[in-house]
Amino acid sequence: WIFFASYETRFLQLGDAVSTGSSLMPQKKNPDALELIRGKTGRVAGHLQGLLMTLKGLPLAYDKDLQEDKEALFDALDHTDACVRVMEIVVRSVDYDAERCRAAAEGGFLNATDLADLLVRRGMPFRDAHDVVGRAVRTAIEHGCELEDLPRDVLDALAPGLGDLQRELALPAVLARRDVLGGTAPKRVRAEARRWLRSLEQDAPKQRRGQKAPRRRQ
Repeated sequence: WIFFASYETRFLQLGDAVSTGSSLMPQKKNPDALELIRGKTGRVAGHLQGLLMTLKGLPLAYDKDLQEDKEALFDALDHTDACVRVMEIVVRSVDYDAERCRAAAEGGFLNATDLADLLVRRGMPFRDAHDVVGRAVRTAIEHGCELEDLPRDVLDALAPGLGDLQRELALPAVLARRDVLGGTAPKRVRAEARRWLRSLEQDAPKQRRGQKAPRRRQ
């Protein structure tokens, strides 16, 4: 998310509540909340490594070693809970730039594999299709265009009979083709989102019952 919020990508903009300004650069927006969460993950991962080292010699003797797990466990729980709560605020504050995300998905020859698959479906061995598409990408770069925008005569020189690629390589078609569990087809993404929403709704009563006042640090 920090990268996506950068000026170079600008896929999203973080809310002011989870950002701070720069003491030097007036235009800068520091992703403080996300950076702190990123830092806390190192702390929690460090606790895991410490516990693994503590357990390396078990079971031998009285296992008094296990008294060392409490400090790491409780600290990890406290900081993970805080990170989840802060991340909720971050998510609610984000403003997405859908058009910029779409433009990025439509560029960079991300549909090159789809063109290779198209050639394979038409009977070309994948090894040859891989070579053809590689040359097609190089030609598109020279022409300053995307694969689907290559002139017909150029396409025919690379692989006769390719036809109009606008429909085959358009972003909606590329996404819809991944119609498998976990795929990018819109209906699959919506189904996965619904599944997680149902899971969260089912867990909500348990979470409310399990909530208690945070422990005070001595």
